[in-house]
Amino acid sequence: MQTRRHLPAIGTLVTALGDLPRPLVVSEARALVESVRSGTASAPADWAEAVRARVNTRLAPVLRPVINATGVVLHTNLGRAPLGDRAQRRLHAVASGWCNLELHLETGERGERLTGVEQRLRSLVGAEAALAVNNNAAAVLLVLTALAAGREVIVSRGELVEIGGSFRVPEVIAAGGARLVEVGTTNRTRVRDFAGAIGTQTGAILRVHPSNFRVSGFTESPDRAALRALATAANVPLIEDLGSGALAAGLGEPTVADALATTDLVCFSGDKLLGGPQAGLVVGRADLVQRARKHPLYRALRLDRLVLAALEGTLIDYEAGAEPPAVAMLRLDAASLRPRAEALASRLQELGWAATALATIGRAGGGSLPELDLPGWGVALTVEGTDAFLTRLRVGTPAVLARAADGQVLLDLRTVPAGEENALLAALAAARA
Repeated sequence: MQTRRHLPAIGTLVTALGDLPRPLVVSEARALVESVRSGTASAPADWAEAVRARVNTRLAPVLRPVINATGVVLHTNLGRAPLGDRAQRRLHAVASGWCNLELHLETGERGERLTGVEQRLRSLVGAEAALAVNNNAAAVLLVLTALAAGREVIVSRGELVEIGGSFRVPEVIAAGGARLVEVGTTNRTRVRDFAGAIGTQTGAILRVHPSNFRVSGFTESPDRAALRALATAANVPLIEDLGSGALAAGLGEPTVADALATTDLVCFSGDKLLGGPQAGLVVGRADLVQRARKHPLYRALRLDRLVLAALEGTLIDYEAGAEPPAVAMLRLDAASLRPRAEALASRLQELGWAATALATIGRAGGGSLPELDLPGWGVALTVEGTDAFLTRLRVGTPAVLARAADGQVLLDLRTVPAGEENALLAALAAARA
C-alpha cells in the first residue's frame, strides 16, 4: 500500500494533462490514486501517462467494427445483418445534415415519415399498406394492442414460443392488454380448434412462424387458406408473426408475399433475412394498418431518420434487382469459397503460419433457418494457446471474432468479405506478436 506522501497531487496530474478534458482527468486520476492507495493496483512508473491511457480508454467508443470470421451470417451479438453500400450511403446522407423526414418538398406542407418505406414495401410484397417500428417484437405488440386490447387472441399451443431475449408470445399478448386463448396441442392443431374458440370476445387469431426451432414427426398445422377463410367469415383479423421475414425467395423460409396471400397482417424483422437495419415491419390490410398507425403506442415505437434511410436504401436494392450482403452471403456455395480459402491459407503459410484450407459449415443465425447447414470453406490455424489467441483477436484492432474447432482457430470465409482479408491478416499478425 502506498503512503499518502508517495501519491501525486490530483492538481499536478491535471496540469500535466492540460490537453485532455479536465473533468475526465480529475475522475480518472482520483480513481487511479485510490486504487493504488488501497492496494488494488500497483503504482505506475509514469502517473501522467497512466491517467492519459485511462482517459483515452474512457473516450474510446464501445461499439467497434468486428471482422466476423464465424460463418454465422446474422450473428445476433454482432448486430445481425451488415448493411449494403446503398443503405450505408443513404444513412450517411441524412445523418450529416437535415432531411425531409416529415416534409413534402413539392408543397412545403407536413408529410409522413414512412412514405418512402411504405411505398416500397407495398410494391415489393403486394400489400395494401405498411408500417415500420423499431423491432419485430414492437410490431407484434403494437398490432395486438391496437386490434385486440381487452379482447381475446387465439393461438395454437404449438406456437406459444419463446425466442431470444425472453420474448415469449403469451407475455407479449398480455402486455398488449389482450387475453390469450390456447387451442390445439403442442404438435397438432386443426382449423376446427380455432373455429371452436371464436366468440364475441375474439379480437384476433395469431399465427407464429417457428423461425428459430422446428417441430417434426407426428404434427399437423391448420391449412393456411382454410384458416384465412374461417377468420374472414368470423370478421376476425388473422395476424402472422413471420419472425425473420424473407423478401427474397429460395432461402428456405416462406416469403412475406407468400404469407400475406393467406393473412390479413404480417409482422417481420428488418435485420434478419431481409438484410437491413433493425426494424419491425407490418404489412397487409389498409384498415388494420391504419388502426395500428393511429394508436398512441405507435409514436413511442416509430423509427428515426437514420434507420428509415438505411431501411429505404435496403428496399431500393430489392427494387433494383440487387440483394443485401447478408442475403448474398447466405447464397454463397462451397465452390465459390474454396479458391479464396486456399489462396488465404497459402498467404498465411508464406508468413509462417500453420494454416490449412478446409470445408466448413456455416449458419444463418439470428434465430433464422435453425436446421439449415451452409457448406463453405475457411482456414484452420494451429496456434499455441487457442483460447488465449482467440481472446487477443477479439480485443485487437480491428477486432476479429473467430471460433475454435478441434483445438484450432477456424476462420470461416463465408462472413469475411474479400475486401476484409488484408485487415484480417494484420489482425492475425498483431495477435501473434
